[in-house]
Amino acid sequence: MTGRGRVWGLMLISLAVCPVWTLAQDTPTRTWRTVDELSAQEQARLDLRTDTPRDAQVPYLPAEKFPFAAPYSAEEMGIRSMEYPHSPYWNSTLIDIATTLTGSGFMDQRVSIIPILYLPQGGFAEHLYTAKPGKEVFRWLSQAVSPAERYGTQTLFIGYRTDQSFPTKVELFAYSPSMRRIRRQPAPRREDRLPNGAATFDDLIGRDAWEFEWRILGVDTLYETVRFPVTRQTAVLTDTEGNYIDVHAADVKLMGPDYPLYTEDGGVPCYVLESLPKKDWHANYYMSKLIYWVDQQSFFPLRIEEYDRDGRLAFINARTGVRANPKLGDRGYAVLFDLWWDIPIDLLQASIHGILNREWSDADRQVFFSPGFMRREWFLEPPKGMMSLNSPDEFYLRPPLERDKFPQQRTIQLGSDMEARIAAQEREGRIVFESSLLAAHEPRALKE
Repeated sequence: MTGRGRVWGLMLISLAVCPVWTLAQDTPTRTWRTVDELSAQEQARLDLRTDTPRDAQVPYLPAEKFPFAAPYSAEEMGIRSMEYPHSPYWNSTLIDIATTLTGSGFMDQRVSIIPILYLPQGGFAEHLYTAKPGKEVFRWLSQAVSPAERYGTQTLFIGYRTDQSFPTKVELFAYSPSMRRIRRQPAPRREDRLPNGAATFDDLIGRDAWEFEWRILGVDTLYETVRFPVTRQTAVLTDTEGNYIDVHAADVKLMGPDYPLYTEDGGVPCYVLESLPKKDWHANYYMSKLIYWVDQQSFFPLRIEEYDRDGRLAFINARTGVRANPKLGDRGYAVLFDLWWDIPIDLLQASIHGILNREWSDADRQVFFSPGFMRREWFLEPPKGMMSLNSPDEFYLRPPLERDKFPQQRTIQLGSDMEARIAAQEREGRIVFESSLLAAHEPRALKE
């Protein structure tokens, strides 16, 4: 195999992109089932209890030790899903190609290089059982590459192990090249949105499963999460050396070509979990509940829905996965595509990830991941700017609402304007901003 062939081979092993945009009727009519509809064999893999034995040392964790074994409780699946936040829980460099799109069609694109230091030497099990509340578990150094006006802007994220005695999840240090100053930022609230983004800090950093009550709703098979528009059927991705390449959306799959549990027609079997904030942990959490679709092998979240305090669907996180760290086996998945949709304000944010695994030396850890390093303005990977979209109508489609699934647990109430936007999108195969096309798809009663 040639050098170029090796690069492409590695890319195809590690990529996962949604299929080409298709109408909803192209997927099977009913893909979901409640717990009561599962076979005895399927139910045998599940522990449906909500009150399970507790760990003697950490009572808010189950007695069975991570990574657990079947039958799985909803809580155990929730803890497994914690391993897959926006940025990987292992030493690596993340190349993040990010785009935000407002409901009026304004588009903001940016590229960041993010060296990641994951501190638990024993991996996620150490994170759970050994790291004491208040102990650092990761450092992320986000270095802006493009656009030009952001070049050299940096933020150091310091993440902590939390519990009720130490609820602070992250501290931030920011550096501006124009001022050549490093400023310590106030700890963000969990519901605070990222600058120029749709996601909150809880969406970005990830939620700790022990702060929520979990329940299994049933199973479902997903065929699409992030959907490409008809105006763009390629994605700009990174190879194992950090080089940018174009890959056609139809060439790769939802969780990569080596995922073993695909159905015959290309779907990913998922468990569907309901997650409610614990009142003694969150007196007034900004969302009333979340619903997760996690794959049945690794418990990787492919879709996360968030419901506002009135119980209505308000936010969707659609994802695709990639087995980026084979050393971790079926736990070596990471986020390749992340798409966030804040429904009430129709704000969309997307990220494409390149993941370069790294081994940081002791000197690297001490120098690169300290606030003072940012003043040097050294990039730990060659800075390569990249604008992946030429216009707003090349942005990904809003995630499908899947209205028919689990209707007793999912309240979806949208305004007439949003319904018209979604109808136009599904008809045109792209996000629509033209008022003439939106009006053409309004229900007759609304026009009158």
